[in-house]
Amino acid sequence: MIGDPVELEGVTYAYGDGALRREVLRDVSLRVAPGEIVILTGPSGSGKTTLLTLVGALRAAQQGSLRVLGQELAGAKEAARVALRRRIGFIFQSHNLLGFLTARQNVAMALELDGDTVEAERLERAGEMLRAVGLADQTGKMPSQLSGGQRQRVAVARALVNAPGLILADEPTAALDKASGGEVVRLLRDLARSRGTAILLVTHDPRILDVADRIVTMEDGRVVAGNAEDEAPTPAG
Repeated sequence: MIGDPVELEGVTYAYGDGALRREVLRDVSLRVAPGEIVILTGPSGSGKTTLLTLVGALRAAQQGSLRVLGQELAGAKEAARVALRRRIGFIFQSHNLLGFLTARQNVAMALELDGDTVEAERLERAGEMLRAVGLADQTGKMPSQLSGGQRQRVAVARALVNAPGLILADEPTAALDKASGGEVVRLLRDLARSRGTAILLVTHDPRILDVADRIVTMEDGRVVAGNAEDEAPTPAG
């Protein structure tokens, strides 16, 4: 039986050793269902971004069970974590686009690890994804020629072009105004739902909380609200 895209049980994580050891996650359990959009919120230092980096296999697990897209990360080797990262779409506060590449080339870069595709096919798929995010007329533009909202749309296209099983987003609207930020996350929600892709999104932005199926609040490294695993809502179609 295939489980949920994210299944965390008793996850604890600390920085430092000995007297300098500081726990930033304490016995965290969390599930995210296929097609579900879960927002992680809470004060700075509550552990949200650390949790996101563990789920994204960007750092090694320490304690507890972390099953992501069916892969157990507890005790996983670096090679296994690298392989898993290729199946996850990442979106960050900064769009992280390469300024010397066009929008289409930036999106196509996400497909370069797929050895079965040639450049022409990668560029075609990138163009299709940019059309899906409403940038059909901007594919040849450089990032400097795009607005902040358009650059973040390119980042959304790049995250989705490889048909990932999970999207992880860290403060994706922090650098955008209200209109652009809302537009980007609603676009992300609609595209992910149409594909049944789960989203785990960290934000301090109260303007975008309405896109979530569930809001999980963290404080001092613990989940304090919203983790009703047995009552997780069915994502709306």
